[in-house]
Amino acid sequence: MGVLNEERVATGLWLGLGVGLLALMALLSSVLTPFALGAVLAYLLVPGVDWLQRRRLPRWAACLAMILLTALVLLGLVLILVPVLQRETSALRGQWPALIARLNSYVAPHLHEWFGWTVSFDTRALTELLASHVGDQDALAASVLARLRSGGAALVGVLGLLVLVPVVLFYLLLEWHKLMQRFESVIPRRWHAQVVGMVGEIDSVLSQFLRGQLAVMAALALYYSATLSLAGFQSGLAIGILTGALAFVPYVGYTIGLLLALGAALLQFDGWYGPLMVALVFGLGQVLEGFVLTPRLVGQRIGLHPLAVIFALLAFGELFGFFGVLVALPSSAILLVALRRIKQAYFASTFYGRP
Repeated sequence: MGVLNEERVATGLWLGLGVGLLALMALLSSVLTPFALGAVLAYLLVPGVDWLQRRRLPRWAACLAMILLTALVLLGLVLILVPVLQRETSALRGQWPALIARLNSYVAPHLHEWFGWTVSFDTRALTELLASHVGDQDALAASVLARLRSGGAALVGVLGLLVLVPVVLFYLLLEWHKLMQRFESVIPRRWHAQVVGMVGEIDSVLSQFLRGQLAVMAALALYYSATLSLAGFQSGLAIGILTGALAFVPYVGYTIGLLLALGAALLQFDGWYGPLMVALVFGLGQVLEGFVLTPRLVGQRIGLHPLAVIFALLAFGELFGFFGVLVALPSSAILLVALRRIKQAYFASTFYGRP
């Protein structure tokens, strides 16, 4: 009886600790954001640091090398995307009237023929809509500077994030294995085997998903960039990189990339060549992702369904902001493993098996 009461007290304490932790996360979400981002990056980069350390590079130097490599990759993406997007914005402003005329000449008659809809695209209204969203670059820059001046606290927060994240990342990479040992040392001995097994299962699910998904994103970015560029799309590189980067959110990234490519096709090509090439490239891309890349690099039995990923990102983002987006997938992996254990215990119980 005493053992049973002790177990109930321990369970209540752990539940109270979990609820308190969630409340603390909600209150300190903005403060915890750089630490969460650093932890996610550290989790991804630890294998690279360990690999460099096995090559007899000091661990502090391996940490710096991985951080520098990550920064260079991100900087390279920015330097590639920003000029291309600026060029496409200018081209969109220049070709907007011709595009509206083509919509009235080709799309409106087909809508009337197929669906009986009488549609006329208003040149003036659509031009004003474009101007309100894609204005002059000088005016946009002035608006950004004005917001930065008025939002000094936000600017300080962004700069603090840029400075604090590398510091947090460095120390987490440097002390990663020691931190894991300290965590293991405080686990009650009677629960040690179960907790260690559960943490190992969570790590398997999360690492297979995150690292596999990064490989899928890189492969898709390379595929879409190469195929769209070979098809003659001037913005093929930017659209391909964006599509690959946004592929982290299932369906959403693919849809956004498809819409961007269709817009580029209407702006650049006459007739049906552009839309047909977009349909071919993205159709093959979907087959490549669904039947080759994801099964091989992520795994079919990982358990994180695409709809669960979307729900987790939206729900945690709504509850905790950007911090919630960062912890959505780790939290989902924990819940997934916990539900698996509960399911196993339920099917093994006398309550389920007794007729």
